Amino acid sequence: MVVFPNAKINLGLNVLEKRNDGFHNIETVFYPVKLYDILEIVKSQNNVSNLFNSGLIINDSTNNNLCIKALNLLKKDFHLPEVDIFLHKNIPFGAGLGGGSADAANTLMLLNKMFDLCISDNRLMQYAAALGSDCAFFIKNKPQMASGRGEILNDIDADLSGYYFALIKPQVFVGTANAYAGIKPQKPKIRLSEIMAMPVGEWKYFLVNDFEYSVFARFPQIKTIKESLYSRGAIYASMSGSGSSVYAFFDKAVDVSDFEKDCFVFTDCQQMPSSLQ
Repeated sequence: MVVFPNAKINLGLNVLEKRNDGFHNIETVFYPVKLYDILEIVKSQNNVSNLFNSGLIINDSTNNNLCIKALNLLKKDFHLPEVDIFLHKNIPFGAGLGGGSADAANTLMLLNKMFDLCISDNRLMQYAAALGSDCAFFIKNKPQMASGRGEILNDIDADLSGYYFALIKPQVFVGTANAYAGIKPQKPKIRLSEIMAMPVGEWKYFLVNDFEYSVFARFPQIKTIKESLYSRGAIYASMSGSGSSVYAFFDKAVDVSDFEKDCFVFTDCQQMPSSLQ
């Protein structure tokens, strides 16, 4: 069976406080975008589970891959046959796009369907949350207000389907741990839910990603990309997650092909989705 895990972007990201468990409480909106990996799972022919990677190469051990971790997590509660997992990576790493989390969540859903495990969506979200802070979002895969570590999700009325989308990812890897190390947690002056209710044209004055301050200082080329997108008429532009990708919304299609020499570039000229369920 084949599925197409999609990426996400963060609309705003407030780092509120550090928790006793070492994680941080955040507030953000996860929004799906139409940039996809390709994931196929079939029964293994040699009674050993394997991961086969194509596209962007995963420079990590198989045991650390979130798809394998998702498989092993379900194996604790269900008797599953060995499988071969074929993962073609298009979503770049270290980009704040949740590609690995999307792959893990889709592995859970695909195994659930393949082997008739009858796991409810709520239970799938619990499994997903154990794998990563934003994994549970991809079970719902529609705009969500996220809090806690990112695993507490609530529906939000966010529809960007009238806008065109551009995403630029420079050849810079921003580690999540390093990004958090440069953060001073604080409560925002205006709650994210209030900002999201404003017209999109006003977001650039109020909707912030707290990681930008420290990440831009270390990687000024990311800040330059954001400024360039605004100079091309972006209605709103921001870094996604802890970086390093920067996205922007436009009211018409825009040419960003000049970035392709040094960056990963993705554009959606069919306008933004409201969900990818």
